[in-house]
Amino acid sequence: MTSPRSRPTVFDVARSAQVSIATVSRVLNGRAVADQALVARVRSAARELGYRPNTVARDFRHGVTRTIGVIVPDLANPFFPDVVKGLADDVTEGDHRLLIADCGEDPDEELRLVGELSGRCDGIVLCSPRMSAENLAAVAGWGIPLVCTNRELDGLPFGTVGVDSAIGMAQAVEHLAALGHRDIGYLAGPTTSWSDRGRRAGLHSAAEQCGVSVSVTLAGSTSDAGYQALPDLLRRNVTAVLAFNDLVALGALARLRELGLDVPTALSVVGFDDLPVAAFLGPPLTTVIVPKHELGRRAGAMLRQLLVDGAIARQERLPSSLVVRESTGPPRPRPAG
Repeated sequence: MTSPRSRPTVFDVARSAQVSIATVSRVLNGRAVADQALVARVRSAARELGYRPNTVARDFRHGVTRTIGVIVPDLANPFFPDVVKGLADDVTEGDHRLLIADCGEDPDEELRLVGELSGRCDGIVLCSPRMSAENLAAVAGWGIPLVCTNRELDGLPFGTVGVDSAIGMAQAVEHLAALGHRDIGYLAGPTTSWSDRGRRAGLHSAAEQCGVSVSVTLAGSTSDAGYQALPDLLRRNVTAVLAFNDLVALGALARLRELGLDVPTALSVVGFDDLPVAAFLGPPLTTVIVPKHELGRRAGAMLRQLLVDGAIARQERLPSSLVVRESTGPPRPRPAG
């Protein structure tokens, strides 16, 4: 019984094509070779033998890892897997792979991870980074090819791909105003969140235009945060609640069920992000669609371009849009005073 054939080497290709090893190397690495018939002979021999270059060894010699580092605040947050999937779909087209790290919503750990991954990866994507503006500016000065999602800082040499949250939030306010709501509440996200600042801007601008009063209470980004923060807004007699994200909205819905308050009869609820579960809740959640997969794909494409030609960093913003489901309706008439 014969043993399986070993993987063909550059020596096998050279022997089959009747050329030197140096010539095989020049042809397969895309270097200029004047004799095109010779080029065709080498490529034909490599194809017939099933030869594949050892990219690991080649990349090591050139200081290339073909690995993209990705740092996310919380892998348990269902927002980020879609972003990472978009990244993966893009970078694999460029023969890269992802190395994913979770900083656990800790800005100091996030900074440490950037330092650690910078020695192992060709470039890094920071998803919704939590670190301070000062630390982000410092990281930008380290010379690491870097792209951020959902975080913009003017004057720094890295690319950003974000979502224009103000558009979707304004649509949500206009929808509630059209239903007759005049007192609405906002379960705000983390104080360090760039996305939250955009949502607040859209909220207050649209509320002023629609003649709607807004009450804001700090919640956070988790379902427990929404559950804990909701009673503060109920004490302010709002008729509708907008949540920083769908997870916060889920917590608010749980609290309302516990209190025996029907949605949307007693209170309308609007989320943000359109997580896969949002359409299957009881009631299905009115929310703002964020193009999560496209966000990741654009970030990957931007970083790959940066690695290829050192393109000047740029900012891109993707639109958000409201999807109306069954968690919003007209406000309950208030008793006459």
